[in-house]
Amino acid sequence: MADFDLAIIGGGINGVGIARDAAGRGLKVVLVEQSDLASGTSSASSKLIHGGLRYLEHGALRLVRTALREREILLRMAPHLIRPLRFVLPLDPAGRSPFFLRLGLLVYDLIGRREILPGTRSLDLTTDVRGLPLKRHFHYGYEYSDCFADDARLVVLNAVDAAERGASIRPRTRAVRAERGEVWRLILNARGERAELTARVLINASGAWVESVAATVLRQAPLNRLRLDKGSHIVVPRLYDDDRAYILQASDKRVVFAIPFQRDFTLIGTTDHAFTGDPATVVPTMGEIDYLCGVINQYFRASITAADVVWAFAGVRALYDDGARQMQDIDRDYALVLDKSFGQAPLLTVYGGKLTTFRRLAEDVLARLSHFVPLPPPWTAKASLPGGDFVFDGGPALVTSTRRRWPFLSPDHARRLVSAYGTRVEQVLGASDRAEALGECFGGDLTASEVRYLMGKEWALTAEDVLWRRSKLGLRFSAAQTAALQTFMQRK
Repeated sequence: MADFDLAIIGGGINGVGIARDAAGRGLKVVLVEQSDLASGTSSASSKLIHGGLRYLEHGALRLVRTALREREILLRMAPHLIRPLRFVLPLDPAGRSPFFLRLGLLVYDLIGRREILPGTRSLDLTTDVRGLPLKRHFHYGYEYSDCFADDARLVVLNAVDAAERGASIRPRTRAVRAERGEVWRLILNARGERAELTARVLINASGAWVESVAATVLRQAPLNRLRLDKGSHIVVPRLYDDDRAYILQASDKRVVFAIPFQRDFTLIGTTDHAFTGDPATVVPTMGEIDYLCGVINQYFRASITAADVVWAFAGVRALYDDGARQMQDIDRDYALVLDKSFGQAPLLTVYGGKLTTFRRLAEDVLARLSHFVPLPPPWTAKASLPGGDFVFDGGPALVTSTRRRWPFLSPDHARRLVSAYGTRVEQVLGASDRAEALGECFGGDLTASEVRYLMGKEWALTAEDVLWRRSKLGLRFSAAQTAALQTFMQRK
């Protein structure tokens, strides 16, 4: 008898989403991740929960429909991590025709099954406040809805929920070899220590590493179906005071987002280039940074250069390529490849996927495996993530009650804690009756109490885990503060 029903390689959004769904249906699940959770593409996204307006012009109607229908499901599931966001689309005479854009937005609204998010409206940018940050020659535009998410925390809280439902979540554990028979036998290396386990089914959800895992761990013949697509982003001091995001048409027909980020900053992205090499080494190039600055300078009155960039990051999208299309035409939808050779344990390989569709992907994975493991019905569409058990627009009320319970918190500190932990903020703050009771403050408003929580409940091991994945406080930390935090965590 196998130790587990399901073994998953990969601790990104797809892997943890599958683990959560499967554990909630009573399966014995183990997930292994060679690094920290969300250490790859899942923390390097544009952080949008969206249908992908530009995918419509590539004919990806099914992908857009699926993603749009997931937006409000995810908003209700994690209202602390996901928030509605209005996008302003200025009309550029050199870009797509206004009729084409309005038609696309009409389709976007019609297939989106909106109950919460408002629909599209036209804007006169010469009189509307939304036009103030823009150059004067942009006269008209549209405004529509999508959502913004904390991508890395979305990964971590799926893992937390999976663990609380019985899954074994093992970050910093590398799958060294997988031997296939009637069950899978996995050889693991967990920070220098060897371990073994068996599982009835194996899922390769390692994202950009999916084919290297297939070759080196599973020892499969190469499928050559993986196309890597690099997307780079930059963060600059806040460009404008509005709470809207802007979607800008670049001269090469791509779109670039400018999104309010972490209160004092603007997130700008993304680029789109074929990538070869080790995904762990991907970084933005100066050319990509200059490209993003150039698009911003084409639209906004405020001008930026590479010198204004306070943080730049890049991720690699793992796309399934059927060999028939150019990179820009490859579908962003996911593909599930099931190998069910007679007499051998099943293997399911996950290609692609988007942050928005991870929950639906997990349901589809388990549907594909239902012949091998008996399963109860899907359940995740109406189940909140840890800390998300409040109404979608209840964040301000939760901040108020949090400050009433812990009056020593500043408004900004309370908002940050609620946006990260939701109703579980009490587990972070405990019975503290004054700021000093939270322990050492390392920088910003990060205290020892919060760090201990992240280490004990969310698998944080290093300062980088805390500052760039469990939060984005790295934007406010000096090198000395980061070193002090690392020293504290090493002592624990």
